[in-house]
Amino acid sequence: MTAHLSPPDVDPACDVLVIGGGQAGLSAAYFLQRFGLGDRYQLLDHAPGPGGAWQFRWPTLTLDGTNRIHDLPGFGLADALDGEVGVFPASTVVPEYFGAYEDRYDLRVHRPVSVRTVEYADDGFVATLGDGRTIDTFTVINATGTWERPFVPHIPGIGDFRGRQLHTHDYSGPEEFAGKRVLVVGAGISAVQLLIEIARRAPDVETFWCSRTEPVFDPTPFDPRKGRAAVARVEERVRAGLPPTSVVSVTGLALTPTIRAALDDGILSWRPMFTRITETGVCWDCAVAGSEGIDHLDVDVIFWNTGFRSALDHLAPLHLRGPGGGITMTGRLTTTVAAEPRVQLLGYGPSASTIGANRAGREAARNVADILARPAPSAPTHPTR
Repeated sequence: MTAHLSPPDVDPACDVLVIGGGQAGLSAAYFLQRFGLGDRYQLLDHAPGPGGAWQFRWPTLTLDGTNRIHDLPGFGLADALDGEVGVFPASTVVPEYFGAYEDRYDLRVHRPVSVRTVEYADDGFVATLGDGRTIDTFTVINATGTWERPFVPHIPGIGDFRGRQLHTHDYSGPEEFAGKRVLVVGAGISAVQLLIEIARRAPDVETFWCSRTEPVFDPTPFDPRKGRAAVARVEERVRAGLPPTSVVSVTGLALTPTIRAALDDGILSWRPMFTRITETGVCWDCAVAGSEGIDHLDVDVIFWNTGFRSALDHLAPLHLRGPGGGITMTGRLTTTVAAEPRVQLLGYGPSASTIGANRAGREAARNVADILARPAPSAPTHPTR
């Protein structure tokens, strides 16, 4: 692997600043080099090593247990690691793959480097780093993903609970729940997979499941038509300046053999969302239907699998969010911020998937290449704040 100084050297100025070293960021860097901008960009990644958010995932997660990871452009996972790796932990396989990819294409990655803020400055932007250093840049490709912003909804009484609360972000394995009564909250694939894993593998555990909406299990396989429908739904929202929705909200959950077996065994016995948290568990208002006559449930652990939000706090000084709560996006693949075309957002909206990340990386690189090719007088100026 390429060695980095501590603190890493960074260029004080560049034409393209890529923030984030996950799949989208690496894809963008690859295409920037393909478009002749190899000496005009730098990529900052705040993680300690290659792998994006994958390096922080729980050790029981394998690539076979995920929606798989799409190959990075030009160099596939099987080629990089020489064989079938689906049964191995994603937290080791993906970092090894991403590291090999960075070395193969000599990508200009600096880590660990955190970006505190991005602000307008002169005819471009200035990024202030966590250690106070600054970088001047003319364009920004932001690929910071969501892992750093786990979301937990506010439920009355959440601060009163005396047991343990954790999020998917903090999960380390089923064994830690041995002998506990565990309530899993959430309707996405992570909630279902981890509920099954805990119920199957943690000794003497009791599991329960709640979510705001009742999950829909789709017996038909996920196909390109469903994928296009999901992308179209999310794209419609971000073009209108609304916060993105999850793919599951459009496609439902695939009824895999593992899930079917869990349904048959009573593991996936769903309850509607509770209305209040108490010192010892959760409770439902009498008006909530479907709680099977139970108005209170004592548990030892509340396990929030309630998703993530885009990690965009460092872009707050640019005031990109609109009145709808989201960022209005435009362009062929909705990677361009409508109010500020010099900012490209990857992993926001339709590009928030391993497949979408590559296409979005290419589009973002093409967009900034077009901007940099324009005569200087026609470059956009930032709005008055």
